[in-house]
Amino acid sequence: MSFRPRYTGLIERYRDRLPVNDDTRLISLGEGNTPLLKLNNIPKLIGKDVDIYVKYEGLNPTGSFKDRGMTMAVTKAVEDGSKAIICASTGNTSAAAAAYAARAGITAFVIIPDGKIAQGKLAQAMMHNAVVIQIKGNFDEGMQLVKEVAEHAPVTIVNSINPYRLQGQKTAAFEIVEELGRAPDYHCLPVGNAGNITAHWIGYCEYSSGCGEHVTEACAFCHGHCKYAGGAIVGNRPKMVGYQAAGSAPFMRGAMVDDPETVATAIRIGHPQSWDMAWKVKEESHGWFDECSDDEILAAQKLLAEKEGIFCEPASATSLAGALRDIKTGKIPEGSTVVCTLTGHGLKDPDIAIKQSTSPVITVSATLDSVREAIINNLAR
Repeated sequence: MSFRPRYTGLIERYRDRLPVNDDTRLISLGEGNTPLLKLNNIPKLIGKDVDIYVKYEGLNPTGSFKDRGMTMAVTKAVEDGSKAIICASTGNTSAAAAAYAARAGITAFVIIPDGKIAQGKLAQAMMHNAVVIQIKGNFDEGMQLVKEVAEHAPVTIVNSINPYRLQGQKTAAFEIVEELGRAPDYHCLPVGNAGNITAHWIGYCEYSSGCGEHVTEACAFCHGHCKYAGGAIVGNRPKMVGYQAAGSAPFMRGAMVDDPETVATAIRIGHPQSWDMAWKVKEESHGWFDECSDDEILAAQKLLAEKEGIFCEPASATSLAGALRDIKTGKIPEGSTVVCTLTGHGLKDPDIAIKQSTSPVITVSATLDSVREAIINNLAR
């Protein structure tokens, strides 16, 4: 019997394409290598001949795609001698920063909007022993404070303005190409801070032609930190499509939004830090931005859970909500291969899931007849 080598995380797997040395201490929790799942039932419901895959990033160690970037950001912070990291967060970044700081043996400071963070995410940051600072303001105000504090305190910022974050997150594109054997025709993502859509484009560009001389303007954001030196020549790159929540859609308004509001808390961001790069991604990939209402987002979350058995948080479902609408209208044509990134696990925000669930909780006597009757009465549901 032969055995596969033990998987030890995305930096080790893609060491030759990431800015680490042979003696770099890797701070990893086994992130990456997440499932790319083909949807079986939803395409039949909409009656369109389209292959839809979801990249289920909710199965990363802390339950979101943020782990991909955080393993790189914390690894480099430790390599540079940092004893503390700091971030502003709507929840997922704080959870990842706290976990990887704990793994590294350093301190994490997280700034979160008071009352605007899902309890599952707050619990993670607290359990990982981060110093949690709640501000009476939104994420954008928290991000500005982080930038200012970093100028006066010995902390390393690990938000997506840290270029190493995007270097880690680009590996999701590598995994998708390796599984499909090519890049998809369309890659759909939720957009909040816009770092992830930028990171994916960097990854696709590197895989399609290498980036020895930075093949795109967006790739230049890595500031030369990547070490990709050739490899598979895939030939095609996807159209990158970013969907925002209607109440938090600066890319659709063409300007920053000061008071964003949406049930999709992970993308409740009105001042995206990767604003310029995301616009370049749209232009270079010939993709587009669009927006989804909260009702559309929640309906897609419920549909995915009920019809495919995949439970993601509301913000994640924005990618599928937008993709389904564009498939139905023909903007994404039949015959296409579409990948939707699901950025976080549904257990990140259980309160929202329970509120919109229509599945009954039936209370009966602890007798065979009562349980059998409940089963029979609900078999046709």
